[in-house]
Parts: sequence; structure tokens; C-alpha cells
Amino acid sequence: MRPFNNRRQWLQMAAGLSLAPMLSARASSAWPNKPIRLIAGQAPGSSNDATARALSDYFSQKLGVPVVVENKPGALGMIAAETVARSEPDGYTLLISLHSQPAQAPAMLKRVPINPDKDLVPIASVGVGPVTAVVNKDFAPKTLKEVIEYAKTKPVNVGNYSIGSGWQMMLTQLAKDTGGQFNVVNYKGTGAMLMDLYAGTIDMGAGSLAGVGGGIDKGAIRPVAIVIGERSSKLPGIPTWADAGFRAPVYQDLAECNMLFAPAGTPAAIVDKLAALVKSSVRESPRMQSVRETLHAEDEPLTGEALRQFIARTWPTYRRLTKEMNISIS
Repeated sequence: MRPFNNRRQWLQMAAGLSLAPMLSARASSAWPNKPIRLIAGQAPGSSNDATARALSDYFSQKLGVPVVVENKPGALGMIAAETVARSEPDGYTLLISLHSQPAQAPAMLKRVPINPDKDLVPIASVGVGPVTAVVNKDFAPKTLKEVIEYAKTKPVNVGNYSIGSGWQMMLTQLAKDTGGQFNVVNYKGTGAMLMDLYAGTIDMGAGSLAGVGGGIDKGAIRPVAIVIGERSSKLPGIPTWADAGFRAPVYQDLAECNMLFAPAGTPAAIVDKLAALVKSSVRESPRMQSVRETLHAEDEPLTGEALRQFIARTWPTYRRLTKEMNISIS
């Protein structure tokens, strides 16, 4: 009887394996039939939050189910990332994160709760437009050149929206290149940083125009440089790093964007449908268009092979520079 039982068990296992693709296809065709959670890795007041809410609104309209944004900032985005990576890969729990955070985590954290390269599936990227360095309206230096000269004599207290960000790496390199003193203060997003910047607790910060644009318009802060991205008509006369003579890779190659992820194992049909929705949102969603206009973001979302190539180029660069600069969470 034992051989018969073993054979029966083997046949049951083989049948289960053959049914798995069919069950996955059925699950994909039935998706979605309940609310979707969109976990944002940054706090309200950031491009990450604004993009998440624009996407949730558009997804809800197109998919016919509620899409609820939950902000879970902290731990270099790994609180949000772990929540998603540990969830069922069924398309009902998604992550939207600054792509620099999963890029940085393996190089910065002593213990990484997940493997961003294996536990998450990238779906699409959404540009954040120019990331702009700004100073408090009462801070004496008024240009990037003046900020650097000032930093050679007195420390400049600089807010950083995310530990290990490209902005932090640039400041580290800028101190080496100029002899300036830049005391970096880390925050869990742009919103918290701006409160201190407006109050004059810190002298300088940086963020997307979704975060800093309102303060610029009101005169509470002044732009001094575009640190990620190209020159913008919204910021006439404000130089990029290259304009200011800084051309090392750290100043030129550290792009930033918001990236949508799903847990590893999510059916390809669901990933493809979400990717298509992200791409169509920039043409069809008034709310997304408003966010992008605020950000002055003009690039098209990346999906598929173009997205994989972007990750293959940028994530190793982030990790290499992080280790070289000895940037870590204390």
C-alpha cells in the first residue's frame, strides 16, 4: 500500500502544480474586488504623499474599488516596505516609495527587514521634477556661491528629507570639495523639515516643488540651487550643480523619483495593469496633472524593461557612494 500512497501523493502534488497558473490567472481576472491599500513611505507634505493620493484617486476611478493611502514613514522607508513585502502578493497592498530608499537600505542598515531586490516587484516610476535647495528667508547668503563661502567660516545647519538621500550625499561631497561645514539634520519627510526651516531652526533644506514650492511662493524660503533635475521655468536664474561648476558623478547621477511596488509573487497581469494605469494617469487624471504641474515634472513614467534598466543603473551607484561616504543610520 505504501507505494500506492506515495504515487497518489505525487499525483496530487503534480495536479496542484498544474493548477497553480490557472488559479493565479483566475485571481488576476477577478482582481480587484475589495479595497486596495497604498502604503506611502513618506509623510504628508511630500511629493511621495501627493503622488500617492493622486494615484489612489485615479486607481479608484478606473478599478471601481476604494484605494486607501496609509503613510508609514521611518526607518529609511523600510516600515512601509516591510508592510508591503510581508503582505499577500494579490495586488491589494502596494508600496509607493522614494526609489532612493530601497536603493539605500542594504548599504545603510545593520539589519534590513526585507531584501528590496527580491521581496518587491517594481511596477512604475513617477518623476518628482527638480529637487531644489532652499534657505530660510532671513539667512544671510542669497545664492549657492554665498552659502558655500558662508559655510567655510560658520556651520550651515541643513535639513535632509530622508537619511541616505542623494541630497545628503551631495552635501557630504560638497563639504569635501569646498571645505564648507554642513551639519545635516535628518527628518522623516519634507513636511517636518520645512516646519523647522520656516522657523529658522535650520538654515537650509531641499525638496521637490510639491513640498518647497508653496514656501517659495510665499517668500518664507528662497531657492538657491536645483540639486536634482534640469533648470525650471518656475525657478528662473536658479543654477544646477553643473551651472555652478560641480560635475562629479555624485552631483549628476543621483536621480530621484517615486516608485510603485508590489510584493514579490504578484501576478504579472496585475503588475502590468497597474503599470498601464500609472502611465495613463499622467494624461487622464486632472489630479495627477496638477501634482506634476506643481512639481514641474515632465518625464514619462518608466515601466517594464526601461524601469529595470533604471534600477540596474542607479541602485548600485547609491549603494557604492553610501559605503564610500560611510553614511549610516546612527
